[in-house]
Amino acid sequence: MNYKIFFLFVFVLLTSFSNISIKPKNNLNITETIKLPGSKVISSYNELNINSDKKPSFESFSIALEGFYKLKEKGLVTKDILTLIDFSKSSNTKRLWVIDLTTNEVLFNTLVAHGKNTGEEFANYFSNKAESFQSSLGFYATAEVYIGKHGLSLRLDGLQKGLNDKARERAVVVHGADYVSESFIKNHKRLGRSQGCPALPVEMNKKIINVIKERSCLFIYHPSKSSLFI
Repeated sequence: MNYKIFFLFVFVLLTSFSNISIKPKNNLNITETIKLPGSKVISSYNELNINSDKKPSFESFSIALEGFYKLKEKGLVTKDILTLIDFSKSSNTKRLWVIDLTTNEVLFNTLVAHGKNTGEEFANYFSNKAESFQSSLGFYATAEVYIGKHGLSLRLDGLQKGLNDKARERAVVVHGADYVSESFIKNHKRLGRSQGCPALPVEMNKKIINVIKERSCLFIYHPSKSSLFI
């Protein structure tokens, strides 16, 4: 064997590998992809302490769970609390879940509004632009609490560039609203709509904000954009 040729081949091979740039496949800027075992996702979903007909869709939950672990590893969220909003469902249904991921316990399941230009009963149109009055999809980190025109409110930091990263400057926040109620649905045949905020029933607002505030994960899902989330 010609050892000079052999060592030259090895040198070239190693040099080639050192120049490979591994880019994240998602816009969360997570450098190492976490792929949860399917069995873990399924078991977590099955263990949710809520009737099957009241659960989020499996796809929304699985995307939310994988994204949560990516964000947790990167330190962008710190609590083991996941808020999932499934905008594939009618606004007349309880499509927000707050889940304790240490126990898979559903702490809250309630109504939530979408933006007035996002759709009527169903959410169909989404935007990251100011004054669009549309909801923004994707992953958020909850931030600080403040008192605003809607009372107790919770700021959100959008974590996905181009998808929801304008949330803070758009003042997209969690707050309570009287148009998020069963009585409003009864009178108008659909839930009321916000200016883009995930608005909650007034009686649930403080309870939920106190649980999810300060760096927990909030994820807003719609199947039309599922390829953009992770």
